[in-house]
Amino acid sequence: MQDYDEVTAFLGEWGPFQRLIFFLLSASIIPNGFNGMSVVFLAGTPEHRCRVPDTANLSSVWRNHSLPLQLQDGREVPHSCRRYRLATIVNFSALGLEPGRDVDLEQLEQEGCLDGWEFNQDIYLSTIVTEWRLVCEDDWKTPLTTSLFFVGVLLGSFVSGQLSDRFIPESPRWLISQRRFREAEDIIQKAAKMNNVAAPVAVFDPAEELTPLKQQKVFILDLFRTWNIGIITIMSLLLWMLTSVGYFALSLNTPNLHGDAYLNCFFSALIEVPAYITAWLLLRTLPRRYVIAGVLFLGGGVLLLIQLVPADYNFLSIGLAMLGKFGITSAFSMLYVFTAELYPTLVRNMAVGVTSMASRVGSIIAPYFVYLGAYNRVLPYILMGSLTVLIGIITLFFPESFGMTLPETLDQMQKVKGFRYRKKTKDSMEKEENPKVLITSF
Repeated sequence: MQDYDEVTAFLGEWGPFQRLIFFLLSASIIPNGFNGMSVVFLAGTPEHRCRVPDTANLSSVWRNHSLPLQLQDGREVPHSCRRYRLATIVNFSALGLEPGRDVDLEQLEQEGCLDGWEFNQDIYLSTIVTEWRLVCEDDWKTPLTTSLFFVGVLLGSFVSGQLSDRFIPESPRWLISQRRFREAEDIIQKAAKMNNVAAPVAVFDPAEELTPLKQQKVFILDLFRTWNIGIITIMSLLLWMLTSVGYFALSLNTPNLHGDAYLNCFFSALIEVPAYITAWLLLRTLPRRYVIAGVLFLGGGVLLLIQLVPADYNFLSIGLAMLGKFGITSAFSMLYVFTAELYPTLVRNMAVGVTSMASRVGSIIAPYFVYLGAYNRVLPYILMGSLTVLIGIITLFFPESFGMTLPETLDQMQKVKGFRYRKKTKDSMEKEENPKVLITSF
């Protein structure tokens, strides 16, 4: 057979058929934005404090001093999870004692929120946190529910992957790699008709479909068959997972930034538009591994700078967080193209699927990075920034795919940068030239 690109060149590069596929794929992503980020608001944690029952016989002064104070962002606020022992302050109130004057509040015994909590409804009327009381001792369940949400996304991807074969036609290139020439022929003929171009009577040689063929069977372990392929796959898994951690952790953390939670989420989504445009422009002109590493260094570097920003400079922290989201989003969007270009046709879908699954693992882990912010405001940014810079360094060891012909076999894959390889022995060369094959006929 001739080269696939040469055979199908008569279709053109951007006809009605290609545009239809593009817009169908784009439209299928729109609901993901609503569902994927809905957990930001569904699991929002409003300000809260211990409830003091209205039936408690307390004077107005003691009711206003029923909660101990805690230091938060440089100011004293009522404690979210503790109150003074109710029986004790009721007794002091009945005796007419005044808090602070007659009673040293720092010496009073404290207790948990035995009567529940009062939640501020200025931002959220109701969330799973307020409905299920996921605060204080149970606050660890909030990131768990978010993680389980993304576990559902992972499980749903297996079903949606099967349905996708029904939102679009199969890739003709992949069909050919599977020796399904007649199906590929039908799709190409349909594309030619839609693009209003004349197609050959037979795009592919029908004789090849009728001849017994040597078809190499591939499995997921083929992604680790050789040292070179295995290293590329491991680095790809790390790249997808850690980039996903940064992307989802920054997205989930936006309500915790200073200011209006809805406005912050709007800016967080808005910054993705120039990020995708930038990624598109960079991919058209520059080497893949350098641009991906560059935007990762940008994203990780500005996240590490947040720890140096004083707590009062909230807008600067928000700006740096958005710039970090810009860099990581750009990198995330490039991974699909980069991974598809690295792997040969036989395992390309499998490689993208496996690495995409690694990104789902990253999204499952991400809520716990946000949870660390409850202990230290800048700790999530330090971890995300450090991991993002680390994976940016690892990206530089990937082989370059820009301007390269898409590999068709595993042997055509580029080599990992910075590694030495042993010269092939005569026996190994004979094995590669005469691999074990599965004889099939159509």
